[in-house]
Parts: sequence; structure tokens; C-alpha cells
Amino acid sequence: MNTRISIVVGVLAAASLAAPMAFAQTSSSGRPEWVAPRTSWGDPDLQGNFTNLYENGTPFERPDDLAGRRLEEITGEELRQIRRELEEATRERWASDDGHGGARWWWMDSLDHERGGQAWLVVDPPDGRIPPLSDEGRRRSAAQAQARRASGRGPADSWIDRSLYDRCITRGLPGSMMPAIYGNSYQIVQTPGYVAVRYEMIHETRIIPLDGRPHLGGSVRQYMGDARGHWEGETLVVETINFKDDAAYRGAHPDTLRLVERFRRVAPDKVRWSVTVVDPQTWTRPWTFSVPLTLNDGEPVFEYACHEGNYAIRNILSGARAEEQAAQEAVESR
Repeated sequence: MNTRISIVVGVLAAASLAAPMAFAQTSSSGRPEWVAPRTSWGDPDLQGNFTNLYENGTPFERPDDLAGRRLEEITGEELRQIRRELEEATRERWASDDGHGGARWWWMDSLDHERGGQAWLVVDPPDGRIPPLSDEGRRRSAAQAQARRASGRGPADSWIDRSLYDRCITRGLPGSMMPAIYGNSYQIVQTPGYVAVRYEMIHETRIIPLDGRPHLGGSVRQYMGDARGHWEGETLVVETINFKDDAAYRGAHPDTLRLVERFRRVAPDKVRWSVTVVDPQTWTRPWTFSVPLTLNDGEPVFEYACHEGNYAIRNILSGARAEEQAAQEAVESR
């Protein structure tokens, strides 16, 4: 059996035997407060089937009409009203989407924007905006754009011009856990020394060692990077490096990109997941976004047979060839 498969099977099997042990403690006020349960070996228990479906459509950066506000200020009825307006705007946009909205309406009933927990996702810098690109980041971005123009290639000249997601390879990290129109189920399982995260979309599983082993050498690159984790109190901290060139987040430099995730169970049905993006070759400072994961054992991870009955790539390429032929015929008919 493949070593990686063996680890996955072992983690999943052991997790099914690991009954969490919950306990409570008393706050300074003398009132009992909720504390994350523990696994049978004493780690904070993060396990379960989770979804971030309710954050679908949440603005990544702070909207202009909320300028000057802090994320923690947007709570209660104000947050509910923002979420209602978001759902109404989404319905209107999809309904007028030139025929494409019809398919999206299949998912509309499940989105339920009002259950979302945030007004936007970027939590640092405090202005809720992604920092500017560094000088090196701007130069690299411009050079890549120029090289693309000089190549003369279109966005669908070949399958290699499509994204890794289009090609059913990966959504990458952190993309694999970002809210989308469907496939928002995730499973977290734990054993002594390992945490595994299963992603429904593109059927990936990350195995995160917790035993202090060093990262792999820089010559070994992976689509989801090379993850190493450790506990800081109640929080699981995961540092990931060594990304493949075509899987580096938001055009980051694969040699210097470091993603630091934090998983913390903050309520019986919530895990707070945040990602700090560190890459001095691309941005002027590190920045962080956060997404709540909601426990929902009614939506376990299903098989994601991405190529089975999926004609997207074939149709995209054949559509591009049809457009080219039509353009050529129009020229010849003049």
C-alpha cells in the first residue's frame, strides 16, 4: 500500500476510536465557560464535518461603505442586515447573469447568507484590505503579464492555458478551503502526532505532522505545499511552504511564500480558521484573513469525481475553436 494512503487510512481509522473528553472551567467571574473538548490523548479536539458554505459571497476585503469600521464592531442586527442585503444582491446578480444564473439557482437555497458570521474576511491589516504589492511583486507581476502577451497565447488555446482548478488538479492552499458555490464540506480528523484535513472539492487530503520534524527540502514542491503543525495552547498552528510555481497563492513567489494557518475551536459548533500570508517578495507586509467553519455532520464529505461527466475543458476548448473559425470566416467573407 502506498505510504501516503497508509497514513490517511491510519488517521481516519484512529480518529473513529478517539472519543473526545469535554470539560468546563470557571471564569474570573465565577461563571462556567465553554472550553474545547479534548481527545483521549489530551489535544484540543477539532474533529468533525464542517462547512463554510454560509460565508459564500462574503466580501474578501472590507467594503468601501464600511470604511473606518472594525470587523468586531459589525455584530448583531447590523451584521444580520448586511448579510440579508448580500443575499438579495446575489439573487439579483445571478438572475440577470445572461443565462448562466439558471444553473446557479440550483444552489441558492443552500447558501443562506444570513447565517454567515462576518461582514468581510481580511482581519489584518486593520483596514481590512490586502497590503500593496512590494516593488519586487509589481515587477514580477508586470513581467509575467508581458510574457503572456508576447507569447500570443489565448486563455483557451490549449488545456495548459486553463487553471489547475479547471483541470481538476487542485484548488491549492488556501483556496481549497475558501467558500464556493458548492463542495464546501471538510472533515478534520486527529490521531496522536497527526491532523488530517479532507476537502470535498477536488478530493484532496492534507496530512499534517505534529512531531516537530523539519520541512522537506526546497527541491520538493507540492501543489498544497509542505505542512508542519504544532499546538499553541488551544490553537493548532500549521506552517506551509514549498509550493509549486503554478500553485503559489495569488501570484506569490513560491520560494518565499509561507502560509500560517490557525485552527481553534471557539464553540461547540465552530472552528475559527485563519491564514496569515507571509511573502516579502510579493507584499509590503504580512496579512491575515479569517473564515468560520461550522460543524454540520449532516453534510459529510462526498466523493468528488471531477472528471466523471465533466465536459468543461472539452467545451471550453471547442468553444474557443468555434469562435476562431467564426472570426476567420468573417474575415474571408469581406
